[in-house]
Amino acid sequence: MKKALSLLIAGCMALSMAACGGSGASTATSTGGASSGSAPASTASEASTGEKTKVVVGYMPNYGSLAEVESALHEGYFEEQGLDVELMEFADGPTIIAAMESGSVQVGYIGSGAHKLAIQGQAKIFCMAHVGNADAVVTDASKGIETIEDLKGKTVGYSSGTSSEQILKYALEAHGMTMDDIKAQEMDASALVTAMLSGSLDACAAWSPMTFTIQEQLGDNYKVLADNMMFSDQSAAVSSWIVTPKYAEENADTILAFTKALMKAKDFRADEANYEQIAQWVADQTKTDYETCYQQRGDAEWQTSAELIESINDGSMEQMYKVQQEDFLKNGQIEAEVPVSDYVMFDNMLAAAE
Repeated sequence: MKKALSLLIAGCMALSMAACGGSGASTATSTGGASSGSAPASTASEASTGEKTKVVVGYMPNYGSLAEVESALHEGYFEEQGLDVELMEFADGPTIIAAMESGSVQVGYIGSGAHKLAIQGQAKIFCMAHVGNADAVVTDASKGIETIEDLKGKTVGYSSGTSSEQILKYALEAHGMTMDDIKAQEMDASALVTAMLSGSLDACAAWSPMTFTIQEQLGDNYKVLADNMMFSDQSAAVSSWIVTPKYAEENADTILAFTKALMKAKDFRADEANYEQIAQWVADQTKTDYETCYQQRGDAEWQTSAELIESINDGSMEQMYKVQQEDFLKNGQIEAEVPVSDYVMFDNMLAAAE
């Protein structure tokens, strides 16, 4: 995976130099921040007020979304920072952003597809989560579909505004096709698995653990037609931690404290010795089986905090976000280029590592 990320960053840098230029229901669940060691030290703000700062975090029910935040909760990193964190589940990134705008959620995790909303000013990225490989276009081979070209005229499900739509468009474009060449069926992310397994879809664009559920049910007939790494030279599948611009302006100390906890969690998450424990925490939170969660440990490149800071200092993080933005521009999903520093809070990440 380290090699894969290096190749992805190199591809982003090369492309940048060459160019020079859905809705789902939510379920609230609360998780305590119990520590597995000695009592953590209080922050200055907690010591002075005797109270922790409440932060509601919007997440999606998968390993990539939860690995960091569960590590920070169970290892006591949020508690060390004087934060009382509650988790709230959503189906996709755009829905999380809508909940943030309503005030029911303060912090959220988004996949690559929802980043266009951050570029458009609806959110600020205060910390990069990871570069992923969890998205795929999959089919039932018993339907006689072997390649992307075989999808012409077929019914393909996707979730609009998410990485599901993004990976589908990448795959079609790579084979000289557009959404007009298929019977594109837009639906909530939560409905993709049911529609695929019922046979009403010939293929679908989804992310894990949905893809794992489909694979388990289809068995030998499960076939991956495209995934993120097939397009690593064109786009970076970056996932991020976000807040609204208003929250960023009014709660800089809370965001910094949250990021400091995430930095420790990144180091815990990156250690292969902790994969099994993290998978169990994710399984407990999502009420899914352990094996499904453990399968998702390869869905992304799990950077350490030091590697993340290095990517800021050498410019590769900015290049990944820039290439991501250029892809949105090329596909007409945003109207104008925006400086990456307008919506990515590099200074916050650097300060959190001090």
